[in-house]
Amino acid sequence: MSLTVVASQAAPLAIDAPRELFEQACSAMLTKTPDGGMLVFPEMHLFADGQPDRARTKAYQQAAEPLDGPRVTWLRQLAAGLGVWLVPGTVCERGPSGELFNTALAIRPDGEVAATYRKIFPWRPLEPFTPGQDFAVFDVPGAGRMGLCICFDSWFPEVSRNLAWLGAKMIINVVKTTTPDRPQEMVMARANAIVNQVNFLSVNAAAPVGRGLSAFFGPEGETLAEIGDDAPADMVCEVSTQRVRRARAEGTAGVTRPWAFFHSGDQPVELPAYGGRIDPTRWNRD
Repeated sequence: MSLTVVASQAAPLAIDAPRELFEQACSAMLTKTPDGGMLVFPEMHLFADGQPDRARTKAYQQAAEPLDGPRVTWLRQLAAGLGVWLVPGTVCERGPSGELFNTALAIRPDGEVAATYRKIFPWRPLEPFTPGQDFAVFDVPGAGRMGLCICFDSWFPEVSRNLAWLGAKMIINVVKTTTPDRPQEMVMARANAIVNQVNFLSVNAAAPVGRGLSAFFGPEGETLAEIGDDAPADMVCEVSTQRVRRARAEGTAGVTRPWAFFHSGDQPVELPAYGGRIDPTRWNRD
């Protein structure tokens, strides 16, 4: 079984843009790819602050809503109306104590929210968001367990490792990279796929705001789909857990099986930087 994911490398829409613009974009993606089962958009896709995008804290604060507010209610209704999984990039979430979070959502085809994830590593000092604390995974019939991470999170291998350890066979990395280090992020995206033997989807914003270069990597680092420039475009990705299972069973390049490294009698490896440990009895992943 598999799932067809359509990822949109698009410039963000203005905070006050008519909702019909996003709805039309989703419908157009499904018109081009009728079997699309999940639509994915870049980070902060619904929150452009002018042209050029100024990304002002004041604008984000004014736009923030709790996750049971009108914006997410609309997105849930949209997903249900289209009958698809929807990852609409990220939203400005107003936390219970007034915090401002950069939060990714995964919405099921019935309109229910399957997962929410608050960005753990905001791009400081420029991003005004409070860091999140929890990882998020969710199960998609036919495509397995997926995990969410946001932009700069990909620079911290602990995020992808923990998502993989929680059972994710695919990681969705929604991105709004406006800086010239996007090629380096592509190296890290591929590396995160390889070292965790997972599918890794990185979807960036298009020009004139973002640097583009979106890609979908398989569990051996193979490029399964890509957009090689910064122009607006859609990328179609066929997601299957079978590729991940094969890589883990046979080894990357038929050789390396990092998830099967430890034996049950091995001693735990202390991780002093984290105040934790790798416990061999809990390490193996199928």
